[in-house]
Amino acid sequence: MRRTVAVVFLGWATATGTAGLAYLTLGSRWVPISVGVVLCLTFAVALIWLHQALWLTVLSSVPALFVLVGAVQYAPEAALELRGVRERVVIVADSAAGTSSDNHRFSLRTTDGDELEEKLVHDGDAWAPKVGDQLYVMRDPEGAVPMEQADDVDAAGRLEGLIAGTACWTLIAVLAGWRGHVRRRQGHGESLLLQLA
Repeated sequence: MRRTVAVVFLGWATATGTAGLAYLTLGSRWVPISVGVVLCLTFAVALIWLHQALWLTVLSSVPALFVLVGAVQYAPEAALELRGVRERVVIVADSAAGTSSDNHRFSLRTTDGDELEEKLVHDGDAWAPKVGDQLYVMRDPEGAVPMEQADDVDAAGRLEGLIAGTACWTLIAVLAGWRGHVRRRQGHGESLLLQLA
């Protein structure tokens, strides 16, 4: 029972800790991403220790993605929704135009004719806007959070994903604790190599 409670607590601590770090390091996503990945891997190892088998750990990787994405993206998107400025802009230049790069840095002009100093970043060619496209962006007047397309800002959705992932982790940890307890009582031993199923 104590093992199960410890693993459940680790899952909650991973979710809240990564989200809190993302809030404290707004604008530096690599920090909460790096810490979040390490904590998610720690949770996976704890599941193996608790359950004595790998299949639940593999299953936990799906909610881990929801936890990681939700925790890392909730804080900046909430900041944009809270204090961000919504503006209609037109794309006037693309840093990747004429190159093989798919790392786009779009120069934007507002409806007043002013060109924004900040660039809109889009990595990848899938759904990438083009020069001449008009769109709405959300930008942080304090400059702590990178600009995003307004349609992509969904703090409530990120929070829901974070909560759903953490809830799934809790259920998996409880199942792992119960299965691990049953296996130990049946005398299956501690060897993982014999208990992959």
